Amino acid sequence: MINPLLEIAEVSVGQHYYWNVGGFELHGQVLITSWVVLGIIAILAFAGNSNLKATPDGLQNFNELVTEFIRDLAKTQIGEEEYLKWVPFLGTMFLFIFVSNWSGALLPWHVIEIPNGELAAPTNDINTTVALALLTSISYFYAGISKKGLGYFKRYISPAAFLLPINVLEDFTKPLSLSFRLFGNILADELVVGVLVALVPLIIPIPIMLLGCFTSAIQALVFSTLAGAYIGEAVEDHH
Repeated sequence: MINPLLEIAEVSVGQHYYWNVGGFELHGQVLITSWVVLGIIAILAFAGNSNLKATPDGLQNFNELVTEFIRDLAKTQIGEEEYLKWVPFLGTMFLFIFVSNWSGALLPWHVIEIPNGELAAPTNDINTTVALALLTSISYFYAGISKKGLGYFKRYISPAAFLLPINVLEDFTKPLSLSFRLFGNILADELVVGVLVALVPLIIPIPIMLLGCFTSAIQALVFSTLAGAYIGEAVEDHH
């Protein structure tokens, strides 16, 4: 039997820089760019919170704006009672996807040479987006079960028992739609920019890159909003 997750992991474009770790082949270029993205987030976070002031300015002000935005997003999707504990998760998802997407749109990854393949945004790889989607699925299952116990699974036969197959199928389609939407949009954007740069090196690619920055931000917002909505759906009380 072939593991379907392994088949999904093979969905890729171009060549990859593989690392062999414990008998497993890892996409090395994804880990490299992921570490860069996490480094950027960590530097901005520490720099903005190292010298806190009563009246925020500079990076502290920027960090507080981002935090307020994520808190408002969590409150809207999950509800006032439960949202606070999920702010770190949704914030991590949003920031990682946002910075990853923008790194693909703004940083000249292709200039850096590696032994094989080429560097690109982490979200340009299906393995990254599937991992993020599976984390989201685990999170909303955890949210529902931790609040309602085994009673959470009553949702599969609500409002009628014959809806069981549809409700089960829905839980499988959620991570698939999350992962392929993000992967497809980021990959398509990078391919379009790459083709235009090759054909028309000057001027024309610039508006496409700006549009890519906008769509990249939207994709981060869509992913984190849907993640919050799924968690909110899992914890809401049905009367």
